[in-house]
Amino acid sequence: MLTARAPEQPKEIVYPESDGMPMADNTLQFRWIVTIQGGLDLLFRDNPSVFVAGDLLWYPIEGEPTIRVAPDVMVVFGRPKGDRGAYLQWREGGIAPQVVFEILSPGNTVMEMTRKLGFYDRYGVEEYYLYDPDRNELSIWIDQEGGLTEVEDVDGWISPRLGIRFAQTAETLKIYRPDGAIFDPYVELGTRLEMERQRAEQERQRAEQERQRAERLAAQLRALGVDPDQS
Repeated sequence: MLTARAPEQPKEIVYPESDGMPMADNTLQFRWIVTIQGGLDLLFRDNPSVFVAGDLLWYPIEGEPTIRVAPDVMVVFGRPKGDRGAYLQWREGGIAPQVVFEILSPGNTVMEMTRKLGFYDRYGVEEYYLYDPDRNELSIWIDQEGGLTEVEDVDGWISPRLGIRFAQTAETLKIYRPDGAIFDPYVELGTRLEMERQRAEQERQRAEQERQRAERLAAQLRALGVDPDQS
């Protein structure tokens, strides 16, 4: 007697959350990645519909787990903040990251970076920033007429999406927020915040000393029969 075979269940497609590659090859590259990601996260902290991530795998096509890339930093407008194991575009309203950053290290090859440029061009990135901190070289590509086109003059460039400004000195790249504040490395930002905290504490202590002095003076006046509250 023949028995019917149960239909095979389709295998679940796995989209790995790691490509096995390190986030950075050296401390300089890592510092720049963290500075840019942290600066952008801070810039858009009050906007719940801007998602900023660093070294997160982006899968643009459902059912194609081998088509992926992990930008050093990416910004997505129109998607909520929150933790993700990977950016699965079809679960994100079909919205591709509009802005991506790559920080070069000596281990990056020309072929690898050419492939990434082609990937970003093909899958809808609007602004692509590539910085080589060892050579202090910034390259920018902007979507024009359906494709990424390289910007010729990058010094003083203002990102259409982010509103941040790029300035190249002889030593390094500087990135400025729309309000003119600079993107600081974490240690420098923490140092500045600590100094501001200390200044605030000193002001609080001075105010407290003035209050106590006023109370002592008022007590002395009352002892002399003078009401300090009477004008």
